[in-house]
Amino acid sequence: MTVTSANQTTTAAAPKPPALSLAIEAHVQVGTPLDVGTVPRGRRRIVSINGGTFTGANGLKGRVLPGGADWQIIRPDGFAELDTRYTLETDAGQIIYVQNAGMRHAAPDVMARLNTGQTVDPSLVYFRTVATFETAAPELQWLTRAIIVGTGERYPNDVVVRFWRVE
Repeated sequence: MTVTSANQTTTAAAPKPPALSLAIEAHVQVGTPLDVGTVPRGRRRIVSINGGTFTGANGLKGRVLPGGADWQIIRPDGFAELDTRYTLETDAGQIIYVQNAGMRHAAPDVMARLNTGQTVDPSLVYFRTVATFETAAPELQWLTRAIIVGTGERYPNDVVVRFWRVE
């Protein structure tokens, strides 16, 4: 690649993508989806978050507090828009709010099985998110000052989300 400025021309190496580091792995227990019905954008479902556990970088660990939910829109082709909000509590008592926007899609037969609560091979499903974290804990500000992307796996009664910090 050649870069030209007003005063000079240089040859630069191709840019490298940023690295990812695992920030948190959460195992989230979920309830049976509440089907609101068909709304203008698709089928609205609300999936309650009932608890769970998490581990993370720098010895971070704790529990997923009950009370959050995933507000989903399932389009007619099975594509799922995800808007998940919940709270983590570290073993040290620090509170972390998580807002996670994402998408989940796969071949129509795979999505049909997944959306009816059946177990499917996670490698067949594209499940990605972008998360933001909020916390008052000074030592956890690294979570609030980074772009965090996630990969997910949906099982009948739980979801595994791995949050990756973009370095």
